[in-house]
Amino acid sequence: MENNSFKLEFDAKVENVSFARGVVAMFAAGLKPTLSEVNDLKTAVSEAVTNSIVHGYDGKQGKVLLETKIIDNKIDILVTDFGKGIEDIDMALQPFFTSKAQEEHSGMGFTLMDSFMNYLEVKANPEGGLIVHMQKVIKG
Repeated sequence: MENNSFKLEFDAKVENVSFARGVVAMFAAGLKPTLSEVNDLKTAVSEAVTNSIVHGYDGKQGKVLLETKIIDNKIDILVTDFGKGIEDIDMALQPFFTSKAQEEHSGMGFTLMDSFMNYLEVKANPEGGLIVHMQKVIKG
């Protein structure tokens, strides 16, 4: 498959999580991923977008930017928010760490993303907020 990409910006609303995961799954279809690979992508995107909405904006209005590229047999995903960011990213990457324990969040979002993808990088967005960069090799 030829290299391909898209960029999509949407409101930071919980109802857009399923939209984002569906768009990435459909975009990846040209690589002929297995059902397991599609589920991995959908789960990782759901976690990244949900984190942006719940933690990045904390109930306030905002935008989430989803950028996805296909490069050979690899899908590259950036989920960017412009919210409050994370004070200690290294701490947030630890399993079970959550800043919202009172709301019954498990603190496993980044751990899930890391386990379902071949690459995960989380960094501060220079414009405020967070950038989650994920990659998955599709073997199909």
